[in-house]
Amino acid sequence: MKLKRIPSGIPGLDKLIEGGFIENSVTLITGATGTGKTIFCSQFLWHGLKMREPCIYLSLEEEPDEIKKDMLHFGWDFEKFEKKGIFKIMFFEPIEMTDFSSILLEQIKQINAKRLVIDPVSIFGLYIKDIATVRKKLYRIINSIKNAKCTTLMTSEILEDSKALSRFGVEEFVVDGVIVLNYFGLGEEFNRSLQIRKMRRTDHGKDVYPFEITKKGIVVKKML
Repeated sequence: MKLKRIPSGIPGLDKLIEGGFIENSVTLITGATGTGKTIFCSQFLWHGLKMREPCIYLSLEEEPDEIKKDMLHFGWDFEKFEKKGIFKIMFFEPIEMTDFSSILLEQIKQINAKRLVIDPVSIFGLYIKDIATVRKKLYRIINSIKNAKCTTLMTSEILEDSKALSRFGVEEFVVDGVIVLNYFGLGEEFNRSLQIRKMRRTDHGKDVYPFEITKKGIVVKKML
């Protein structure tokens, strides 16, 4: 049976993942500070909104107004779709996180959201000291989102000089896919690249692929 694919909205990426993310899957977008995780996820939502797909952005760190201002730099006016009722941007303080799951599911159902971003999911580990508990909680949240029929991107950060794929080393095990964003400096030059480290039920690209952050967002470049 052919799986339905959801286009990422990232030029050059979909051909590396058989046409897009599997519908209702959960993918982790991870990388060090400044690698473009929030831009990547916002571009995914913007593409959905242009196709009239209701979307939700759940921020667990940055204030919604700041996110919307940053995204205007790329010409992405999320407020326009908020007014139309097909986009919601939500913010939760860490102290509220014990209750956010049920509220999030209510919002998904209310607007029939097809795309969701949780940024950053790694915040869980800062307030739940037991790693096993973090993994169980993430697993429950992911299952609930999948049951709600929502294709989801979650972000996590990789600490500098860490060999793990996420901040706490558990996030990558409970998701369907993992895309790692890199930002390397050599002298005065800096280069960005991405790796598709995991993508269930997908014959994905195995190389390291360069990308640029342009005025219109992220573009994955052809290999030389």
